[in-house]
Formats: sequence, C-alpha cells, structure tokens
Amino acid sequence: MNEQTHLQMRQTIVRLLSSMASAREIDQYLKRFSQLDAKRFAVVKVGGAVLRDDLDALTSSLAFLQQVGLTPIVVHGAGPQLDEELAAAGIAKQTVNGLRVTSAQTLAIVRRVFQAQNLNLVEALQQVDARATSVLSGVFEAEAIDAATLGLVGRVSRVNLAPIEASLRAGSIPVIASLGETESGQILNINADFAANELVRVLRPYKIIFLTGTGGLLDEQGKVIDSINLSTEYERLVKQPWLNGGMRVKIEQIKELLDHLPLSSSVSITRPDELAKELFTHKGSGTLVRRGERVHVHENWDGIDRERLRALIEASFKRRLVADYFERTKPCKVYLSENYRAALILTREAGMTYLDKFAVADDAQGEGLGRAAWQVMRADNPSLFWRSRHGNPINPFYHAESDGCWKQPRWKVFWYGIDDLDVIRQCLAHCRERQATLMD
Repeated sequence: MNEQTHLQMRQTIVRLLSSMASAREIDQYLKRFSQLDAKRFAVVKVGGAVLRDDLDALTSSLAFLQQVGLTPIVVHGAGPQLDEELAAAGIAKQTVNGLRVTSAQTLAIVRRVFQAQNLNLVEALQQVDARATSVLSGVFEAEAIDAATLGLVGRVSRVNLAPIEASLRAGSIPVIASLGETESGQILNINADFAANELVRVLRPYKIIFLTGTGGLLDEQGKVIDSINLSTEYERLVKQPWLNGGMRVKIEQIKELLDHLPLSSSVSITRPDELAKELFTHKGSGTLVRRGERVHVHENWDGIDRERLRALIEASFKRRLVADYFERTKPCKVYLSENYRAALILTREAGMTYLDKFAVADDAQGEGLGRAAWQVMRADNPSLFWRSRHGNPINPFYHAESDGCWKQPRWKVFWYGIDDLDVIRQCLAHCRERQATLMD
C-alpha cells in the first residue's frame, strides 16, 4: 500500500466513522487492520435471508470495506430462496440433523438458485462501484456425507484458495457459493455455515463475520449480547435455560472454530447495516465472540510480575503510578488476565472491599476482556465500592454496574451490594480522603 493510498484510506475511515467512533478508536483499528495480509482480513458469511431482506445494506457495507482497502471474502447461502423454489416445484423439504436432503432433481434447483443469488449480489456490488467476482465453483472440494440418507450433500475435504487469491490480487471481492465438487466432478450441496467454517480454518482470518437479521446472539430478554469471552463465560452460558437449541449449537460451533485459530481471531455476529460500527468501534453493534483469556485470581502480589502490571496500569490510565504503589497497597484480591491485558486490584477499606484499579490494555478494548474480568470479580464479591474521576469514559459502564453513585468535587463514588447508609457514608469519606496513586 503506497503512502497516498494509505492517507486516502485513513481520511475515508475518519469521515465515514466520525459520527460513531472516537479518533483514537478509528486510528487503533486502522493500524490493526492495515497490517494484515489481504486474504486474512475477514471472511463474511451471508445468509439467504440477508440477501433477500437486506441487500442494499449488505452491498453498502461491503463496498465501504473495499473503499478503505479491506477486501472481505464473502460466502453465502440461499436457504429461504431454495425453500421457495422447491415448494414451487412441488418438492417437499426434508432435513436430517439440520442438513437438506438433496436428490438429483433438488440439486438442479440448488445450483440454479445459488447461481441466481450469487450473480444478484455481484451485480448489486458492481452497481455501487464495488469490484466483485462471482465464484460458483472451484473452491470447495468435497465428498458425500451419507448418500443413502442425504443424497447429494457433501462435506468439505479440501479448500482451493486459487480462485480467491486471484480475485483479491485484482482488488475484487470474491463472492463464493457454498457448492462443492468431488474429484470426479459431481456437484454437492454444502451447508453454508460449514463451508464458511472450513474456509476459515484454512485462511485463519483476523475476523469472521456472520451477518444476520437479529444483529447478534440474544439474551433472555431478547437483547443483543455485546461480547462473549469464551475462556471465562462459555461453561456458564451453555447451561442457561433461556439459550435455545439453535443458538447453543452456534455458540458450540464458534467455540470449536476459535479453539483452532490464533488468539487474535474473533467472530462478529451483526446486521449488514451495522458492519462498519462492529468492526471499527470499541462498543460495536452486535455480538463479538473471542476465545479470550483466562482470568487468574491472586490474594497478594506473590506470583505477579509487578513491572508488567505497572506497565498495564500506566498504559490504561495514560498516567504514571507512584513509585511505591506496590509497597503502599495491600491487595485482598487481584484479578489478572493471563496475558496481562486486564486487571482489577481490590483492597479492604472501611470494613468493605474497595476497587483500587481497573485497567484494560488498549488492544483489548472492544473485545470484551475487561467486561469478562469484571464479571469474574463481581461473582466473587457481593459488595464493592470505588471511585472514578469525572469525565472517565468508563463511567457509563460503572453507572450500569452500580447500585448507587455520589458526586464529590474530584470523584464519582460508586457502590453495589451496600444498603446501610452509615456504611455508605464511611465509603464516601474514604474516597474523599484516599491518597491518589496516579500522578497528574
């Protein structure tokens, strides 16, 4: 990428994202993405319902990514369209373990529908001045799963990257249909999720994106879960009674996928019109799933690399710790992610547990690691109080996590799990008089 192209890319991102992200966030994500090999940026899996209902938003988002120099690889399905065409042909839909039984007659319709949907997306991209290439075959070598039961349904046995790489070298978005081909040339129907997963295993991209109408995985209230750290949340999440079967299977598949990818890889589930926000802002718009890091709990400074922890705190707060911080601070608990990218330091003050420091590394912001560490801490501590400077960008999170807040001249004091007014007054007094450990 030459200097002029790089500058234009930066200007485009800043202009288009200035309404939804801070300059610091934009610069951070731009630096991260621009260092990636083109074919390792993102694999985007698009369901047939998105092609049917959100084509304009989809093409706009994909064109934007190409405009800023980040060409995605697109794999699409066509489930609703197939259902409609098969019903019109008088062919009843049959599935076994979620896979569509595919006879020779059905396969003819599958091929026709996939070709139509593929070309429709390519043409829509070209109409908004994006470069796109139709890839209907040649990527997925396949073998039949169970011909007696499923007919012409296959599993991917090998991924051929040549058509994808040729498209990327030409600066064109490869739009790939989830059709496979045996060594003898027989076309097989492949589940689009499975095809995307196999492509991901080979490419090992930085981002895996599932575009859906719901905009993410939903919690028991039907609200989008903003992030999931599998290392700390998976076991608890899959046991939730409100998690429906389809969502549980998707989370299990995502975990199995991320377990075999670099730690930096992640899965984003979002709507087409929110794709840029999900990629370029800390807050995001859908559900970000990462393998994440384990959070270890220490009861004192023993076993902790104090210099690494100091570096994390100072980088997070953009201020220096006092030289004798570790000597003057006696922790009762330290929650520390395994790679020193998130930390919570708790002490005992005024007869209560006090949160002295909550630090998250810049490159961990937006991936849910801080929230995951907070949840581990909160599960261990039924009551807590802490203070935060006015204007701290994390204060909205603190307000959401607290039962109460009191404004002091220099600080906002937060607490949860404390009902006794006398205890709250003691907490307020401690926060007002507590000596600062970060230098101005």
